[in-house]
Amino acid sequence: MAVPGIRSIADSRQRLMANPESQAAWGALDCGFAAVADVFDECYAAAKRIIAGDELPDFLEAARVIGKLGRGAEPLLAFLEHWPDVVAGTGLAQSATLPPVMAAIRSLQKSPNGPAITPLLQTLGAVAERLRTAEALQHYLTLALDLATRTSGSIHGHHVTEPSPSLPDFLGQAPRLLGVVSLAGLKRWIDDGIRLYGDHPDNQRAYFALASPDSRAILQREREGTLFADVERRLNLTLAALWQDDSLLVPYSTAFAEVRLHPYLAPDGMRLPDALEDRGGISGLDRYRAMLAHLAGHRRWSQPLVADNWSPLQRLAVETLEDARVDALLLRRFPGLQPLLLALHPQPDADACDPASENCLRHRLTCLSRACLDPAHGYGDPLLAEFASRFHSLLDDSEASTRAVADLALSYAAHSRRPSDQFANVHFAGTEVDYRDDNRHLWTFIEAGDEEESFAPPPAAADDEPLGLPPRHYPEWDLATQNYRPDWSAVYEALHPAGRAANIDRLLEKHAILARQLKRLLDLLKPQDRVRLRYQEEGSELDLDVAVRALVDWQSGHLPEPRINVSHRTNGRDISVLLLIDLSQSLNEILAGSDQTILDTAREAVALLGWAIEQLGDACAIAGFHSNTRHEVRYHHIKGFSEGWDDAVKARLAAVEAGWSTRMGAAIRHAGHTLAGRKSEKRILLVLTDGEPADIDVADPQHLIADTKKAVAELSTAGVTTFCLSLDPKADAYVGDIFGRNWRVLDRIERLPEQLPMVYLNLTR
Repeated sequence: MAVPGIRSIADSRQRLMANPESQAAWGALDCGFAAVADVFDECYAAAKRIIAGDELPDFLEAARVIGKLGRGAEPLLAFLEHWPDVVAGTGLAQSATLPPVMAAIRSLQKSPNGPAITPLLQTLGAVAERLRTAEALQHYLTLALDLATRTSGSIHGHHVTEPSPSLPDFLGQAPRLLGVVSLAGLKRWIDDGIRLYGDHPDNQRAYFALASPDSRAILQREREGTLFADVERRLNLTLAALWQDDSLLVPYSTAFAEVRLHPYLAPDGMRLPDALEDRGGISGLDRYRAMLAHLAGHRRWSQPLVADNWSPLQRLAVETLEDARVDALLLRRFPGLQPLLLALHPQPDADACDPASENCLRHRLTCLSRACLDPAHGYGDPLLAEFASRFHSLLDDSEASTRAVADLALSYAAHSRRPSDQFANVHFAGTEVDYRDDNRHLWTFIEAGDEEESFAPPPAAADDEPLGLPPRHYPEWDLATQNYRPDWSAVYEALHPAGRAANIDRLLEKHAILARQLKRLLDLLKPQDRVRLRYQEEGSELDLDVAVRALVDWQSGHLPEPRINVSHRTNGRDISVLLLIDLSQSLNEILAGSDQTILDTAREAVALLGWAIEQLGDACAIAGFHSNTRHEVRYHHIKGFSEGWDDAVKARLAAVEAGWSTRMGAAIRHAGHTLAGRKSEKRILLVLTDGEPADIDVADPQHLIADTKKAVAELSTAGVTTFCLSLDPKADAYVGDIFGRNWRVLDRIERLPEQLPMVYLNLTR
């Protein structure tokens, strides 16, 4: 019986699924691409888990529009696979992100840059994960469209006639670029590339593909210290540990801001800059920590005030003293913060501002703020010293309150008022405390309508979870650029449909003589050391010493020890092995001089191996894979680590079919992900294949060979040994390059039932 939501190769393109809702969604998509039909049910299930139910029609309409662009199935597949990642990465409702993306797609479609739609959508999920906000995503799309416009060919500077030579390369590298620089740095890097190579297409492509030395050098120059994305987890842990606060931390970009922005508290979380450079010997990470502490202090101790009847100058005084109160309370709770806050807080010279020509209110307030935090401030102004003393006295009285500090600030503003406070020429030098927020949370307004802000509700939870698993995306190594293509291959995993278990039993009977030979060998390999386990409530025999003590305790009126038995266990092998079978179309070839296919022979070999594993008691899993372009790598579970060699496993093995291609790197990465969860001392991935890595969407055969080699190296770094048993007589040309010394080529495929168990036993000996 087939597992719901899983299709065999024969019927995968004849029907989608029995779910009426999915059928209705497929009808709304109005798509005729067979490649999309193959994966639509899983993609739609993934979308339903992330996107709110009332926004699913917009998702399907956007997909329908993309499918009608006339650019084949690739853009639609990229959208279906990666759009849920965009929504999840930003954490916002789809309505905030879908309109600008569709506007960018329409803009590209109307120009010769239409082919760039696919790489835009392909990397959009990874980009959104770095940017995290709809505003930043809009800025990124603006950069991409600006690059397309400025590098496209035109006639007399008017009508664009040739596509941008560098836009696809830029979009492919965007996740990597945003992992190195902020949006502001990215904008400068793009401007430099256009300025240097705007008239040289080949050099331009090399620059935006990060293939030229000057491109990498300029990118390194644009690094701005610490990126928020790199320290987000550490900041979240700090917030949870010190403040028991699980607020979201959301980055904002200063790339497109007309004025300098400060951190702030918002309904969707604590907003922090997307990058911070080191300053004055203070690292970017420590600057983030100071900002986070100040925001958390405001959330803990500040209360909003009604601002309608106060002037901007009065509000500035209140904000400055309230910031100082929060910092002072932080220093009382965490004294170790004092060197950091004093290093970041400016200490203006008392005579830096000339009241005859400048508005000195900001300067005076900054000096007062410094005096409130630093006992050794050194200012000689008696009024400043008086109010600094009153500030500390106020804090000693139960930490004061926002209202009490506001009264003190208004009093200081009144007593220190000067005619120059009305001047438009404000003295700003040395007055910016950049780790403090902009205090927008501190004020409320009572005018009708001002307080009416609406925020999109979180996606509604579905009452019933859709069947099927969403795709898992893996990077792919690009041989040309010597770098990863992020989230390039989509792997769909599922439990393989079942056939008839009796067919496997007949295969074992066919090889009864070989099975008996294996049995004798297995008896020699079985662990023989027995370990004695004492103090068991149930066991094979009595532990006499414990039993005697229990009897004495019972007769003397004490509670006897009930664990008086002894049991034994075998000191077994700590091994986990995953057999990964290549199920590509070439397995359907008929063996020379035989009436059975390579797949039939492989099925017999795996059946014998499964039986042998059961005899040894090893932890072993069996899976198969094949691919239909990078958008559809199917990974079929045949036997799990926790399953025995039973009829359910045999039935899945009996139903195995071959078809499509061999995108081996993605399958190896997914198998390695499964093995990584095993705690065994020895973890082995055994790959059974009859050909080199290949797929119909890859022209260069060396590309997937290089990617598979990289995948094997990744598993080796993670402590997983990969071994390949190849049935390809031409494998010597490439298998050693991929697997190093861990491979073997079987020239006579008909001997596979005999050799596969032997390879397993040699690997696990």
